[in-house]
Amino acid sequence: MASQDEEKPKSKRIFINHVDQYQGKNIAKFISRCVVGASLEEPEEEEDARSTTSSIITSPKEGCYEVVGTVKDRDAPKPDFMKEVIKFDNKDQLYEHLVECDIIVYDITEDPDQIDEAVWAVSEIHSDLEKIEKPKMFILISTVMTWAKSKPLDPDDPEIPFTEDDYRRRKPHPNFKEHISAEKTVIKLGKTNKAKLVTYVVASGLTYGAEEHIFHYLFKSAWHNAPFLQCFGSGQNVVPTIHIKDLGAVIQNIADSRPKVRYLIAKDDTQTTLEEIVKAVSDKLGKGKMKTITKEEALLSKDIEQSDFDQLLVNLRMDAVFVKENMRIMWVSEAGMVENIDQIIKEYKDSRKLQPLRICILGPPASGKTTVCQKLCEFYKLHHIKIKDVIDEALEELQTLSRRADSEDQEDDDGKAQDAQELLNEIEQSKNQETGKIEDTHVIKFFRDKLHSKPCQNQGFILDGFPKTIEQANDLFATEEEDDAEESAATKFDKLIMPDYVFCLEATEEFLRNRVMNLPESVVHGTHNDEEGLMKRLELYRSLNNDEETVLNYFDEKEYHPEKIDVTKDDSPMMRDTVERIKKTIGEPRNYGPTPEELEEMRRQEEEALLRKEMEEKQEKERQEAEEAALRKQRQEEWTQRLNEVKREEFELLEAQSIPLRNYLMKHVMPTLTQGLIDCCKTRPEDPIDYIAEFLFQNNPQVD
Repeated sequence: MASQDEEKPKSKRIFINHVDQYQGKNIAKFISRCVVGASLEEPEEEEDARSTTSSIITSPKEGCYEVVGTVKDRDAPKPDFMKEVIKFDNKDQLYEHLVECDIIVYDITEDPDQIDEAVWAVSEIHSDLEKIEKPKMFILISTVMTWAKSKPLDPDDPEIPFTEDDYRRRKPHPNFKEHISAEKTVIKLGKTNKAKLVTYVVASGLTYGAEEHIFHYLFKSAWHNAPFLQCFGSGQNVVPTIHIKDLGAVIQNIADSRPKVRYLIAKDDTQTTLEEIVKAVSDKLGKGKMKTITKEEALLSKDIEQSDFDQLLVNLRMDAVFVKENMRIMWVSEAGMVENIDQIIKEYKDSRKLQPLRICILGPPASGKTTVCQKLCEFYKLHHIKIKDVIDEALEELQTLSRRADSEDQEDDDGKAQDAQELLNEIEQSKNQETGKIEDTHVIKFFRDKLHSKPCQNQGFILDGFPKTIEQANDLFATEEEDDAEESAATKFDKLIMPDYVFCLEATEEFLRNRVMNLPESVVHGTHNDEEGLMKRLELYRSLNNDEETVLNYFDEKEYHPEKIDVTKDDSPMMRDTVERIKKTIGEPRNYGPTPEELEEMRRQEEEALLRKEMEEKQEKERQEAEEAALRKQRQEEWTQRLNEVKREEFELLEAQSIPLRNYLMKHVMPTLTQGLIDCCKTRPEDPIDYIAEFLFQNNPQVD
């Protein structure tokens, strides 16, 4: 058991700063999958080398480097490949973690603020060497920009490349003086006690690969189908580059072998110009066009920062002699960006999850295919492929090309103009023979060219009601590759344009007829969306899609099973329910998401919607208050009116009830009372009241 334990590789703890940024993340991910000492083993054969490579870069396992590090965004989650993310409030806390590591790697190429931290870290470790028991290795990842202003080795032959041996002659770019100062400090502190502290500086070329960083503006513009890619300056400057995984392999080799050379250049084995890089990206990912712009124009771009701009304009011929001759690296891209551009584009798409989304919407006429396609295209940022648009666009392009054949000033590129004219003639003949219709062979060719175009291959597309028949589907999705005897019929199709999702909208003829009949006259006028036109198209659709034969059978055979949706149950505006159901099936978009301009527009619309909502709520509240006030006033008036009415009725009732009493008093009481008052006035008794009472008693007509 003891011998088995001894054979197991011993893990080492390595610190890498900012593991949530491009370089730190990709280097940390690479190192975390490297077995300690694996780069020291020399494979006997190529197959062994490949197996060794796979063991180096597979998922983390026993004996691999344990990666710890810091993050720039303190709220960022811990990456899966990390052993621990260090969060600290002050440098003392950070230092406690650093001294526990065997190897400390600081990258200062992305964030200038890390320069001071890197110098502080190596200085602190150097000052505490007497207290530190385990030897430490410090690796500073710097940039070739510290060589940007170096004078040529031979003025008569400026193409002689710089090597590691010339590092004392290097002169930095004015904006990278702090970087060279950090380099010198690291090299100096590593000379005093090599048994306890060994330091290295790696002058890295501009990194590429994975999700891209400094070259991201190129890849993003190309993926978004920009009319052309921008090349800064003349483009003839030689740009030192290295794949990010190859840079990780250089760090791995340093950590494993502790080389005697303390200053290393890390770059691939090419001398590539900026123009060649831009052209390669444009040809393979974009529209194949490039435009040189001045440095002043480049600085106005929002997609590039000053430091990136400086690096892209660097003109350096360098050769990583030590790396090539002394390190065992299974290169990912030794031949550089241009030679490996297909692989690099694939990495870029995979890393950023920019996979094309291909959808096909089928169904009878007037079932809402175009409406659904438009809404899905807006949400997923896809290209809406309609039959008429494809044909019109193709004919226009052919006519543009054919005009070159008539022009004496321009040369015909590879006979394209002549071929276009011949194809136009064929189409015109077929239209005359087919009563104005273009043959399926030409339509299929137009569709295939459109679906294979860079925009459709980058973002994806939605086929609107095409193909209509099994024959069209077979021709459209047929593969041009040679038949593979082992490949089954179900898998023989063009995987670059075969839809990932197929949906069929279904509805009854009565529903479709009512939908068309309810369309406004302005929408129906001049189209085939009248009742007669609908019935003709429905008849054609039913004849092409019966119970036994339908285009849906083609997709079923290819194991792309269509999802049928009954649109008669969707009474939402603009078929929102159907669109939401399809979105739920497809999932999230596979693109960059909203642009800054779109985000600003969305924010503006949200603010306007919020203000509109607040205004509507305020108006509704005021309306309710006004209604309540009016209701209160109405009720008050009604109450007052009723009160007055009650008073009037009570008065009239009392008046009516008082008439008999008044008549009685006037007949029987008032005459006697009047006489008594007259007598009282004449007599003037001492007690008038008693006198009147006695008088009324004696003269009461009802008393005998």
